[in-house]
Amino acid sequence: MAAKLLISCILSLFLTFFFKPSNAAYNVIDLGAKSDGETDSTQAFLKAWAAACSSVKASTIYVPTGRYLIKNIVFRGPCKNKIAIQIKGTIVAPTDYHVIGKTGNWILFVQVDRVSVIGGTLDAQGAGFWACRKSGQNCPVGSRSITFDWATNVMISGLTSINSQLIHLAINSCKNVIVRNVKLIAPDESPNTDGIHIQSSTGVTITGSIMQTGDDCISIGPGTRNLYMSSIKCGPGHGVSIGSLGWGVNEDGVENVTLTNSRFTGSDNGVRIKSWARPSNSFVRNVLFQNIIMKNVQNPILIDQNYCPHNQCPHQASGVKISQVTYRNIQGTSATAEAVTFDCSPGNPCRGIILQDIKLTYMNKATATSSCKNIGGMSSGVLMPESCLYEG
Repeated sequence: MAAKLLISCILSLFLTFFFKPSNAAYNVIDLGAKSDGETDSTQAFLKAWAAACSSVKASTIYVPTGRYLIKNIVFRGPCKNKIAIQIKGTIVAPTDYHVIGKTGNWILFVQVDRVSVIGGTLDAQGAGFWACRKSGQNCPVGSRSITFDWATNVMISGLTSINSQLIHLAINSCKNVIVRNVKLIAPDESPNTDGIHIQSSTGVTITGSIMQTGDDCISIGPGTRNLYMSSIKCGPGHGVSIGSLGWGVNEDGVENVTLTNSRFTGSDNGVRIKSWARPSNSFVRNVLFQNIIMKNVQNPILIDQNYCPHNQCPHQASGVKISQVTYRNIQGTSATAEAVTFDCSPGNPCRGIILQDIKLTYMNKATATSSCKNIGGMSSGVLMPESCLYEG
């Protein structure tokens, strides 16, 4: 009896590993896509998605080498099984920026689960849109290159995005998202081309990625929780920013955020927290910035609770409560004399701020300064510039 049971188990394992059903596979070329970069292949991609989404087997959508022109496209779930999109080629937007710029999203995933996007390049050809914005003409709203809304268990790996009209990658109202080894590239003068924007999402991990943009490398919006970022290379760009927060009274907050083992080069900011100077119930708490190198960064460490772009200043006290933020082992050079700036709210002073082993110099000299307003915390270890924190 025992021998029969053993043989049955071995047979079951053999069948599982060697005769398991193969995944379903869909090649966009087979469904009508053209790799010339000129023929509209939107419908072929939608056909591939429809087939994969309805398959009870795990599916793979293949995008071979070549250039594929697609217009605004929505990949909508829920689907019956997991889907991998493997991209060897480049997906390009039409040269007329009005085509994708009228809806806010170029490539949009909605309510998907267990979807992975692997490799490839997205080229939104955003230069015409940026020129329109710069000229002050009547421009379309513009589009994010790739967006995930209400998605779970997503992985984006090895993807390159260039010349986005607006944000390269947006993660909204999602759970359990992994972003690794991505490259997000746009000129430093291109407006609002954030690398990654996260909002109302939990459990996002970003690792091993390069971001050279005209706005924040990573922007962290309201409702972001349990965000882990590691081995990020940022610059040019506006740094890694929490906020801006506090525009709305009942806005959600940000908590449990870590950025570690990262490098900023020539960016306008390093690690930044920013909020509007107006009443709000929002908050920032439990944040760790550690093991970071700054090279010629204009504002390496910054809390700005009087955020006021384009002179649209509320001139009130920010209601956003900032607490339990740690800066540890941050070194390098500041492009401005003031390397550490804490401009906190007079109505809600920053509390529990920790500086530990900070070594930032200006012009390669130990002459950088720090500035503190409405802030309490503690300092330890090597402190260059000298800490201006008081205990609290």
